[in-house]
Amino acid sequence: MAESTGGKKRVRKNPEERRREIAEAAAKLIGERGSNAVSIRDVADEVGMSHSGLLHYIGDKNGLIRMVIDDVYAGGGTVDDFLRSGLPGSDPEGPLFPAYLRFLVRHNAQRRSMVRLFSVLSVESLSVSHPLHEDFERRFDDIWQDYLPFPWRIPPQVGDWETVMRPRVRLCMETMDGIQLRWLRDSPIDLYDEWLQFESIMFPSPLWDGYK
Repeated sequence: MAESTGGKKRVRKNPEERRREIAEAAAKLIGERGSNAVSIRDVADEVGMSHSGLLHYIGDKNGLIRMVIDDVYAGGGTVDDFLRSGLPGSDPEGPLFPAYLRFLVRHNAQRRSMVRLFSVLSVESLSVSHPLHEDFERRFDDIWQDYLPFPWRIPPQVGDWETVMRPRVRLCMETMDGIQLRWLRDSPIDLYDEWLQFESIMFPSPLWDGYK
């Protein structure tokens, strides 16, 4: 059903559809301009809503940024997604961490705009006043806690997961962030091939053969 507003027809959407539309429009604009250069009015215009109508869904600018991360960026690429994939190394009884990282890189390679959004917000969150400042401050701790419950198989010579892998996980995430920035700046590089070069250093043969 549609209602007429100012000579234009506005299509009524259910709250879930409208929220998704708002989040996707905001993600697009913030990824292109940065959150500081995007106003609530910009997003309202993008989705054909009034300023007050948009505020009903987001509360304020901080709520809009939080919606973008929670509703758009955070979806997909999880360990659970990997375990359901049936890919080599995804056995739920003993998954292989390097195989999961390759899965994550392939996932990110298919969503360039979301990687750009993440990178923009990561830099902006250096400001203590940014709504995602604390999220990015604790990001690596949160990632580690997400990975900790899974029964990863690693070479016995390396040690046990909980004792020795935390710094490796942090280095992997930091390197992935850096490679993605280069990929965003210099599109001809292949994100996956670039990651494989790092993998060969972080998980070298013959020590990691059979575990990656």
